[in-house]
Amino acid sequence: MTKPYVIRLSDILDRIQSYLPGADTTLVEKAYVFAAKAHAGQVRRSGEPYLSHPLAVAYTLAEMKLDLPTIAAGLLHDTVEDADVTIEDIRRLFGDSVAEIVDGVTKISNLPVRSKLHKQAENFRKMLLAMANDLRVVLVKLADRLHNMRTLEFQPEHKRRRIARETLEIYAPLASRLGIDWLKQELEDLSFMYLHPEEYRALRDEVERVVAARQDFIEEVKRIIAQKLKEEGIEGRVLGRRKHLYSIYRKLQRNNLTIDQLYLVYDIIGFRVIVQKVKECYEVLGLIHSLWKPIPGRFKDYINLPKPNMYQSLHTTVIGPGGRQMEIQIRTEEMDRIANEGIAAHWLYKEAKIIEAGSAKAGQLEWLSRLVELQKELQNPRDFIESLRMDLFPDEVYVFTPQGDIKVLPRGATPVDFAYAIHTEVGHHCARAKVNGRLVPLDYELQTGDIVEIVTASNQKPSRDWLKFVKTSRARSRIRQWLKQEEKQRILSAGREILDREFRKVKLTLSQFLDDPRAEEVVKAFSFKTMEDLIIAVGYGRLTAQQVVRKFTLLREGEEEPSEEAMVVKKPRPDRGEDTLSVEGSEDVLFHLSRCCKPLPGDEVVGYITRGRGITVHRADCPNVKTLDPERLIEVQWEASNGAIYPARLWVITADRKGMLATISGAISACEANILEAEVKTTPDKRALFNFLVEVSDRGHLDHIMQSVRQIEGVIRVERRFA
Repeated sequence: MTKPYVIRLSDILDRIQSYLPGADTTLVEKAYVFAAKAHAGQVRRSGEPYLSHPLAVAYTLAEMKLDLPTIAAGLLHDTVEDADVTIEDIRRLFGDSVAEIVDGVTKISNLPVRSKLHKQAENFRKMLLAMANDLRVVLVKLADRLHNMRTLEFQPEHKRRRIARETLEIYAPLASRLGIDWLKQELEDLSFMYLHPEEYRALRDEVERVVAARQDFIEEVKRIIAQKLKEEGIEGRVLGRRKHLYSIYRKLQRNNLTIDQLYLVYDIIGFRVIVQKVKECYEVLGLIHSLWKPIPGRFKDYINLPKPNMYQSLHTTVIGPGGRQMEIQIRTEEMDRIANEGIAAHWLYKEAKIIEAGSAKAGQLEWLSRLVELQKELQNPRDFIESLRMDLFPDEVYVFTPQGDIKVLPRGATPVDFAYAIHTEVGHHCARAKVNGRLVPLDYELQTGDIVEIVTASNQKPSRDWLKFVKTSRARSRIRQWLKQEEKQRILSAGREILDREFRKVKLTLSQFLDDPRAEEVVKAFSFKTMEDLIIAVGYGRLTAQQVVRKFTLLREGEEEPSEEAMVVKKPRPDRGEDTLSVEGSEDVLFHLSRCCKPLPGDEVVGYITRGRGITVHRADCPNVKTLDPERLIEVQWEASNGAIYPARLWVITADRKGMLATISGAISACEANILEAEVKTTPDKRALFNFLVEVSDRGHLDHIMQSVRQIEGVIRVERRFA
């Protein structure tokens, strides 16, 4: 979609009149005047008046052909957060509908200071609950994020990367889930540009070159299809379209291809045939297959089996002119409109109505109901954000129960995911699975069209290994809940044994302690709510049995003790850099840096409480974090560096030529880094793969090394890898 460079109120009003001729736009005009006064004197980082931002948001909403309260809310969406305005002011002047949308978009400002992750999670929770009541909330939020991404160049680099990452992981998938394809594509491409600027520029230039070289082929295919439609008396349009850059980049990554191997990607350019009637879609499919040979297994019927975001189309891949593979999509004009506009094209929003759980169309938003249900269960902010990312992932498979019921699961889902989608107890007792009548492993990846049968057994229990391959947040949540309960019982038992052993040293028993009224004073002295919490803390090693026994015996003897009970076991600090970490509210905690992901100062990290061995620190994006008990994950922070050094693994792909190892090693040494290991492999396509283990002081030091290596002629890719 297009937009004027400088948005004015008249542009918004003209746009509204184009789809709501004769509409009374007083509400929008009033919102404009209010926003102009509220933001008077405020400027953006670009130097523009702040009002330019709500104007751009409102114009995007008008482009999406939304109702007047939504556009008014777009103009007002930042007034509560950035000006001296309350939701009640908005409600009084603009009504309940506008006020509820603005409230849903406004971030929570009065959260207690804890961590950025906690604040991010709570703001997403608020947005989820608001959009469950009225999806216009998220449409305003998406328009807001789009303009912020279009003007992201004015932010500092660290903030650009953080916002781009959040956009790619949360907001672009949200746009996809809502079926707004143009918005999803622009958000993805803008995120790609800021997260991987060099790859973005190189791929953009190469795609333009390839498209220009294939122009004759594109025109030939369009001419052949158009001629065939004319011969058969079918009215329709034929389009040649280029995939957006980020989708091409993802395809290169999946197939382990480099940018100069772009010619191997057959569907950079696809074709779309748009007709008037549904039956003509299938007629055109027959015509296409009569012209060119279809590739088996590459046909998808999304007309009879629409995607959850309402997308409908036929997809087929054929061997076209010159033996080239090409993808062709066939759909009606209405399907094409919905494919681009998604939920914004739906009549529920043209009439400003709210989706209700029991409405006919609510089934298309079942994913939203699942998210709302899940956020109630997942109190750990990191676990919630991870589940949000998983549930918004757009690629899906459609599988069937033996009775013919359809289950929609994310791509890569397994029989265990399917079992939990049926019922929690079916998942817990899933022993075997049959797909299309034959036994398959529980980590088998389901494919669209599979018929899945789950065989349960009463003695079967969830396994922690299942967390390594399940893809749905529902399955992950249910497995963790079960494991948490089992772990809790084990820890309770261990804590009881440890306490009983320690009490016997002073001629007492655990039973005597538990029966004594003064036991409750011990619980309160250590700031626990229940005796069970205290025993669990002993089992985990966060509190020692000696501390409990000492406190209890002092209370029995009526003696006072200095109030210096520690909630963690005090350990001597290690020498090698671990003292640059801290846990809020605790001192002298023993940290271990995880060997699986090798975190560095500057990385976003998370701590895992081990049993009596302190805290293991992982990078937040470490795959192993997903398998850990979320109840034992805690927020940790890096403090000022103490001059320690840390190992980091680098993966470098280059053209295979003489002296490359020496050149890269020299660049690393020039950055004052020591190389601990170096491994080189060559591939048949004349590539060299280098695996380095280097010593660095922090994340900034590593980034400097990676930038230096990227500048070497012949270097194709530089990545930081897990061990």
